[in-house]
Amino acid sequence: MASHGPWATIAALNGSERPDGLTARVLRVLAAAAAEHGVHMDVVPLAEYDVTPCGRCGDCNVRPLPCAVDDDVPALVDRLVRADGVLYAAPVHGFGLAGTMQNFVERAGVGHLRFERPLANKVAGVVVTGRRYSHDRVYGQLVDNVLLNRMILAGSGFPAFVHDQFAPDEDHEGMAAARGLIDRMIDMLRVLLLPHGGREDTARILSLPRNERAGLLPLAG
Repeated sequence: MASHGPWATIAALNGSERPDGLTARVLRVLAAAAAEHGVHMDVVPLAEYDVTPCGRCGDCNVRPLPCAVDDDVPALVDRLVRADGVLYAAPVHGFGLAGTMQNFVERAGVGHLRFERPLANKVAGVVVTGRRYSHDRVYGQLVDNVLLNRMILAGSGFPAFVHDQFAPDEDHEGMAAARGLIDRMIDMLRVLLLPHGGREDTARILSLPRNERAGLLPLAG
């Protein structure tokens, strides 16, 4: 399948300010995992784009049209709309969501996505990186954004939290959860996008065995 080009695309938002930090390294591993299934991961490093923070205009609650600020947000939103799935990946900063991702979800959500909810029914996942603290707070905020946009949230068992005391291939449990998330997203994409044999085949795809303990083996990256 992969030799004929990708059959699906996952847009992966890297919400870290660091161009080669842990979040970027994790996404490289996950992009390679997706490629094994013939799926292209379009990694979007938000720090490399012009994402203006929400300003003082305050007209977003009454404005019937998308935000008029001239920056890269409309083009970034278009990349998400054109993708089949969306992966939100961000680090914990100051016990909360990193500012780069925070600026994007505010501008994209209030300024562009809420008018027609163009991400509805896309498969979504969330990966959080950081030290030992507050992963769950950031995870909850991003999950709320996924659900607000009426996307289909894929679960992998344990939430995909990766700790930065380790290289990605050393935090075996965190990376096993992240890799399981990608597998689950791709299973859902198969059901939604590819021809299959009805209810029984759908049940087979979505119940493929996933041994979480086996996933603790080191991952090649």
